[in-house]
Amino acid sequence: MVETLYLVFGLVIAITIHEFSHALAADRLGDPTPRSQGRLTLNPLAHLDPLGTLMLFLVHFGWGKPVIFDPYNLAHPRRDAGIISIAGPASNLLLAILLSLGLRLFPLPIYLFPFFYAVIILNISLAIFNLVPVYPLDGEKILAAILPRDLAYEYQAVMSRYGTIILIRIHEYTNLRIRFRSRH
Repeated sequence: MVETLYLVFGLVIAITIHEFSHALAADRLGDPTPRSQGRLTLNPLAHLDPLGTLMLFLVHFGWGKPVIFDPYNLAHPRRDAGIISIAGPASNLLLAILLSLGLRLFPLPIYLFPFFYAVIILNISLAIFNLVPVYPLDGEKILAAILPRDLAYEYQAVMSRYGTIILIRIHEYTNLRIRFRSRH
């Protein structure tokens, strides 16, 4: 029960930091859309998607509320979209590093360690997962920002059509492997 609470709170922290960082990057790059939508806050309620949160509990696969930005407000739309996209995973890795250093420098009471450990692992996991170059993950937008324009459009067309299916298959495969390993 306590482990579940650690995971829930850890995910809330990870998703909030991730989505807030997208919003902050978009705002700093000149797009007021996230600010006008109330996304420049560390309040988790602004970043948790109700369906994504419910699915997290039902099938152990969920998501936060995506940060909407308008590329027409950006000085360099392709490059800036890539920067906005990488801000989420980068913030998760940065938080994991800072918490790890904090635990090393300022030892906590033993009963708090599992919570911080969960937050660190969840942030690393969320960052790595979001770097997978499959729609609708950040990795797809990052890759599209660095590919030549024509190839990026083709890639995004394929990903917008099949990305969710690919993501579901990846989840099923990894979930099956985890279950198989836990039985043997």
